[in-house]
Formats: sequence, C-alpha cells, structure tokens
Amino acid sequence: MTRVNATLAHLQLGGDLLEHQVQLACLLEVSAAKPGNITPTHDFSDTTYVDMVRSALALGPVFERRRVRRRSVGELIADGVRATSRVGGGNPNLGIVLLFSPLVRAEVTRGEDEGLRSATERILAQLDVADAAAAFEAILQARPGGLGEAPEHDVRDPARISLREAMATAAGRDSIASEYTTGYAIVFDTGLPLLADALGEGIPTLEAIASTHIGLLASHPDTLIERKAGAAAAQAVTAAAREVLNGTRTLQDFDASLRAPDHRLNPGTTADLVAATLLAALLTGIRLP
Repeated sequence: MTRVNATLAHLQLGGDLLEHQVQLACLLEVSAAKPGNITPTHDFSDTTYVDMVRSALALGPVFERRRVRRRSVGELIADGVRATSRVGGGNPNLGIVLLFSPLVRAEVTRGEDEGLRSATERILAQLDVADAAAAFEAILQARPGGLGEAPEHDVRDPARISLREAMATAAGRDSIASEYTTGYAIVFDTGLPLLADALGEGIPTLEAIASTHIGLLASHPDTLIERKAGAAAAQAVTAAAREVLNGTRTLQDFDASLRAPDHRLNPGTTADLVAATLLAALLTGIRLP
C-alpha cells in the first residue's frame, strides 16, 4: 500500500462525518500532482508531504460537527492554527484554515432547504470584531510567508472592524481575503465547475484535482506568488498555465519551471482554493471516487 493510500485508509474508520470530510479534502489536495506544490514526490526544504498529512489529520477534530456548533469562525481559525502548529514546525495550512472555517460553520448551521453557498454568505455577513481579533492573532502565530505590512487594518494592530471588513481591505492582494468579500466566488463559480467537469469526463480523482488546480491558476493569478515574486511573475505563471490547457506547453515543463529552490513560484494560494473546492464538493454531495 502506498503512503497516500495508507493515509486515506484512516478515513474509513468511524467517527464524525464532517471531521473526515475536512481531513479527506486536505489529503486529496496535497496528494494530487499539482504543479509547483508539495506532493507525495515533492517536498519543500521547510515543509514536507508528511508535514502536510499530519496537519490534515490534526485539523479534523477541530472541525468536528458538535464542536463547530459551539465555536465562532474566529475561534475556529485560532483553534486550527494551534492544532496544526502542535504537529510540526511552521503552519503549512493557514490558508486552508481561513477558508474552511466559514464553510464548516455554514454546513453545521444551514437549514434543510438552505444551500451551502447561501449559508456561507450568511456566516460571512455575521462576522464581527471578535472574529477579526482571533484571526489576526492566529495569522501572526502562523507567520505566513510574504505577509508584508498592510496600509490599514494590519494584522499586527488591534482589530477595529469585522473580519469580513478587514478581509475586504486585503481582497485586492489576496485571493483568500477576496473569497470572504465575494461569498467564495472563486470556489463556487470556478473551482466547483472545473472539478465537476473533470470528474464528469471520467478523469481519475487525483488527476481531476490537478486539472482543477491548473484551471484555477489559469484564470486567477496566484496571490502568494505575487506577494513573493511580484505581479509580473504571477501573471507569467498564469499565462503558462493557459499554455498547458491549450496544449502548447507540457505539464512536466510547467511543473519544473515553478520549482525554484526558494519556492517563490509556489502557487500556494491556488492550492488552498483547491482544498476549499474539495471540501465544498464533499459538503454538496459531489462524489470524489
């Protein structure tokens, strides 16, 4: 049994379904051969595939259904960062924690006739200053690469507005922040259709996930690359992803072009959006065979 299959086999055990959906979304994302990212055959100097697996498994209990009912989005973000920091150095899935927290709150609070997207918008509209304060503290604890300083409502300053309002001030430079302001437009309008189309064509799950990653990258420049290497570099990576889609560039060449020793061209924000897409797929009944 490969280490990927051995890890996924853990999720066949009994327990809370939402907890396992969170773990499965994370494990599938990191196990797909997404160009430029950590995969089962590509570690980074400061983070390995095993680190990502440990973090994925640690997140599950944080998002257990009964627990999520008692916690705010800000508290869930803080809980997720603490849980993953205990299982390894650094915090490799801050973006995933930021994206998953509103989604799981939406899932456990939505009515029988309420869709996940409308429930997510409701949760985002309810975010307050306390959520911002908890999220700011968690982001500082995680010490994400390329954080920089914001001209207003910087995470190093005391929170004075709601978490959604704070995210709106960063939306132009960070796709995760943008999702908070748009009600997860990238996930629902781009990610899910890309994934559903690939699966509908009979593409195996991990290949469909990699295809979704390339499709997202081709339509939305990666904001982690932009913060680390500049806007021109991010646009060049997006152009290269489009070349892969139209068949004028091989996936292998594209992948190799992103693997500089300093990982400045790692499309990490796109990977986080893929993970959120996978969780949304699981929560809306899309089967990941």
